Amino acid sequence: MKSAVKKFETTVNTVYENGKILVMGEGGLDSPVMLVGEAPGEQETMQKRPFVGKAGKNLDSFLHETGLSRDRLYITNTVKFRPTRVNEKTARVSNRPPSREEIALCLPFLREEMRIVAPKVVVTLGNVALRAVSGNPKATIGTLHGAMMPGAPVELFALYHPASVIYNRSLAETYMEDLRALRRALDQVLD
Repeated sequence: MKSAVKKFETTVNTVYENGKILVMGEGGLDSPVMLVGEAPGEQETMQKRPFVGKAGKNLDSFLHETGLSRDRLYITNTVKFRPTRVNEKTARVSNRPPSREEIALCLPFLREEMRIVAPKVVVTLGNVALRAVSGNPKATIGTLHGAMMPGAPVELFALYHPASVIYNRSLAETYMEDLRALRRALDQVLD
């Protein structure tokens, strides 16, 4: 994995003159389950760890509810650096969805991570990860959440992004139902 990371760092630094702070995946390289999110946020960038901010706290809580342990997973993001925008009035920096170019830049490394870890199941968190992993640019989490995705190149289970519950509390019960469905699917696949 180290040589793949080094090659990816070189690629990013070639594209971005000032470089980027990269947040690489973490977990066992033999993990049977890989979680793939969108991109790191502010806290993830500061700590250089995936899912440690508000969405990460939600994720940890949800995983606990289903009996899944973070230390038995490999957790990563589609884009490995924080996509930001600056508010012209306040100069405040905030997260934004990754651009197609940012996704295209990072996708070969995500595929290499998936090849190295070789998980039995990939769980996508949100639309960006779902589309990247499935290879289907028209896939939507609203129609595919809570189930294994048929025809995907890997055993793929789609979940809403944990941050979605922060912004839309009405998704909380749906998210819990989806996590219970994930637990059942993992029990079948990992047997």
